[in-house]
Amino acid sequence: MNLLNISGSPHVHSDESTKKIMWRVNLALMPMLIVAIAYFGITALLISLISVASCVLFQWLIEKFILKVDTTIWDGSAIVTGLLLAFNVPATVDMMWIVVIGALVAIGVAKMAFGGLGKNPFNPAIVGRIFLLISFPVQMTTWPQVGGLFPMELLTDATSGATPLGIIKEQGVSAGLPQAWDLFIGHVGGSLGEVSALAILIGAIYLLWRRIISWHIPVAFIGTAFLFSGLLWLIDPTTYVDPVVTILTGGIMLGACFMATDMVTSPMSKVGQLIFGCGCGLLTIIIRNWGAYPEGVSFAILIMNCITPLLNRWCKPKRFAV
Repeated sequence: MNLLNISGSPHVHSDESTKKIMWRVNLALMPMLIVAIAYFGITALLISLISVASCVLFQWLIEKFILKVDTTIWDGSAIVTGLLLAFNVPATVDMMWIVVIGALVAIGVAKMAFGGLGKNPFNPAIVGRIFLLISFPVQMTTWPQVGGLFPMELLTDATSGATPLGIIKEQGVSAGLPQAWDLFIGHVGGSLGEVSALAILIGAIYLLWRRIISWHIPVAFIGTAFLFSGLLWLIDPTTYVDPVVTILTGGIMLGACFMATDMVTSPMSKVGQLIFGCGCGLLTIIIRNWGAYPEGVSFAILIMNCITPLLNRWCKPKRFAV
């Protein structure tokens, strides 16, 4: 009697699916959206809706008329890209039409040009964000000041204010910076999704609980940025920012928890993920301190996305019977 059944992979079965994972990621992004609306008003909601609608529309058009395949817009991945793209832009009226261009680049160039979800080597939202930053630097670095709930003046002539990273880049660490608590809860200027570390942590904890992401990349990313910036601060506190302010400003928290952890563009092995996260953290601090831009998270993640195939090859687990 033959008790050995031989079949093709996969041999591990689960009730998880791409659709379930993507919709759970969308749910984890809701705290950031709520905070963005509370601080930046109806403009934040409109930008997010335009970004999501554009990503969904472009993916549907490309699948239907160019690739001629069944649509996959219902799996929620285009919505994830749309929300992350919106969370990487400022809440200004100009961004309402510019974000459509970013959505076209994110979906059309970074995702569908490679065959769609699971085949893209780079995080689509990051590619869209970097394209907009390079193409529209003025609009992408014009930051509205934080207002109250639904400040309607943001729809017309909002008052611009510098972000903490902008202040550090232009005036140095001696300039007045927000308190750590303000940075943690989000009462500062910045892109829609990066202003509140608390909202980001709520979403990240949910993803960790659902086992959609693991701790390896976020901890390695944030930990490396903290240690490297802390070393620089100890060497010269008059030139470099203290590590707590470093990790609470800009996009480190958002990038570490929601963009670097993209399962398609990050390494598969745990060792590879640790190396990936450390590389992201190191490059972020290098670009922030010695690069032309005050922020370096997107560039760091994009560079490490390029190295992911090498990390997958280098950190490949041993096969059985070898």
